[in-house]
Amino acid sequence: MKILALDSSGLVASVAVVEDDNLLGEYTINYKKTHSQTLLPMLDEVAKMIELDLNSVDAIAVAAGPGSFTGLRIGSATAKGLGLALDKPIVSVPTVDALAYNLWGVSELVCPLMDARRQQAYTGLYAFFDGNMNTVLPQCAIGIDEIVAKVNETGRATIFLGDGVPVFSTYIEENVKVPYRFAPAHCNKQRAACVATLGAVLFAQGIAEDAAAHKPEYLRLSQAERERKERMEKNFQVGDVV
Repeated sequence: MKILALDSSGLVASVAVVEDDNLLGEYTINYKKTHSQTLLPMLDEVAKMIELDLNSVDAIAVAAGPGSFTGLRIGSATAKGLGLALDKPIVSVPTVDALAYNLWGVSELVCPLMDARRQQAYTGLYAFFDGNMNTVLPQCAIGIDEIVAKVNETGRATIFLGDGVPVFSTYIEENVKVPYRFAPAHCNKQRAACVATLGAVLFAQGIAEDAAAHKPEYLRLSQAERERKERMEKNFQVGDVV
């Protein structure tokens, strides 16, 4: 089974190809460029380096959300375009699940943190045993205080990772009551290799969709949509009073 994977859900842009248990190639960048500038050139470079015939892939896996609204749209549009052009199915991999997959096999609880602004995080809780990743708390958008409280409730040692760690590190240090640590640089951000590997697991379970049906999972409204909703609610309240 050969899976092409894309992840542009956060600050990192990443492309990978996994065939069975082999990572054939991966290109990951986390440096001051927009994903619209980097994703397709990265894919082209990986394809050249491993002499990849795109028609040979079985499916296209993509980090489908949550995450940056712009990043998710770029990743999903790229995956969708490839899927339609190649007539390949798409595997929508939950972003937070894929981030947790970086730490496959650890004994501690895993808590990914993606900065969602307004003191919120895209997060979840995961545990590994019997060779599988088990979801303790499904990916969600909640306040940092809420996820830290849930971590404390488990009573389990926990590893935090993701771009939310530097944002929330002080709060974590002051409020986490269980043993904890932060994942090191080589495994603390999104990687398309994790999207591909987890995507292969999902694909083998029959979890895939036609490219035409694919769309990202935002989990919450964008800032523009929230502001529009707030304006409408305010206008409605004023009109109701009058």
